[in-house]
Amino acid sequence: MFLESLLARNRPFVEACIRLHQEGRIPPNSYVVDLDTLEENTRHLTDQAHQLGLKVYAMTKQLGRAGGTLDAITAGGADGYVAVDMDCARPIAAGGHVLGNLGHLVQIARSEAKEAAGLAPHYWTIFSGSKAIEASRAVTEQGRTQPVLLRVWNESDIFYPGHEGGFHLEELSAAIRLVEGLDGLRFGGLTTFPALLYDADSRQVSTTPNVETLARATEKAAALLGADDEIEINAPGTTSTAVLKMLADIGATQVEPGHGLTGTTPLHAVEELVERPAALYLSEVAHLHQGVPLCFGGGFYVDPVFDPYQEQVLLAGGPEDAGSDPVPLDMPNPAGIDYYARLHPPPGRKVSEGDTVICAFRFQAFVTRAKITCLTGVASSNPSVAGVWNGFGDLVKASDAR
Repeated sequence: MFLESLLARNRPFVEACIRLHQEGRIPPNSYVVDLDTLEENTRHLTDQAHQLGLKVYAMTKQLGRAGGTLDAITAGGADGYVAVDMDCARPIAAGGHVLGNLGHLVQIARSEAKEAAGLAPHYWTIFSGSKAIEASRAVTEQGRTQPVLLRVWNESDIFYPGHEGGFHLEELSAAIRLVEGLDGLRFGGLTTFPALLYDADSRQVSTTPNVETLARATEKAAALLGADDEIEINAPGTTSTAVLKMLADIGATQVEPGHGLTGTTPLHAVEELVERPAALYLSEVAHLHQGVPLCFGGGFYVDPVFDPYQEQVLLAGGPEDAGSDPVPLDMPNPAGIDYYARLHPPPGRKVSEGDTVICAFRFQAFVTRAKITCLTGVASSNPSVAGVWNGFGDLVKASDAR
């Protein structure tokens, strides 16, 4: 879906990936990240966000929590990070970065509450009274006060299946009083997800009914607390520079870009936005069976924001093949294990074991067994591997800069 944009707007990155892979410096089954472009994209977004009075807490799960990506996003001016779960929070904190929001989308397990409190997030998102009590006990042991965000919902709201949770709008006042009455906690604001969604028919991003719920919830909170109390509004979903004004207009104070920083939101697939493509998935032809080439898998999870489509990939023996015609790839069935994926080059197309396979789809590194390989120097035509990380943010191979 994103291959055409990748080749048109960041071909040097593609050529660098092919060359470095052929030299044995990029392993297959890698989400490869162009750190120069990632930092540039982050700077574009954060500059605009700060002009609109928005805090930027970058999402980490899509990039596998790799230290190289966290450093680049921080250098680009992000205010901190949102940790979708504790496995995101740990490498953020270990790398010395700011933990902006913890507990949204995934609540903190009871057994991890003490560890979470020790990470001192700017905000801790709470879905229920029980979770508020757990957070209170954990932070009270440390003698500090923790601002919390309450997720709020109403019957008209949209959730992805399995993402449901939070305080009903009619329960909000009681929930705020509960939080304000617990030791160590302070009501900090409200959140929902998703606040924005892409519509394939109109090819536009628009607000969801959740935004109206947020507005009503903000009115309730202000009436209860008083006009002088600042209420943070966290409104994630499909965030890029193109939608920041929309988010500011609905009252958001915090945004959480993820795919926007790598140029892979749905809107990037149909429009040329300010963010350039900064990531791809790289594999390698492992073997041929009855004339059909198969490439290594491990990272063939496509975030399902589009209807199913035929994946087209670049098959290359060297950087000079970056301009060759794409070939179809059979995306492995998600019900199985993606040990390999089959390629279908046209008759007469020469394919050899070890050829590079370049894919450009919407990824979620944290749900795969793929590695995250970061490149620097693409912009200066002197690319090198800054490091290779696993999906939990552990460094598995150091920089090979020469």
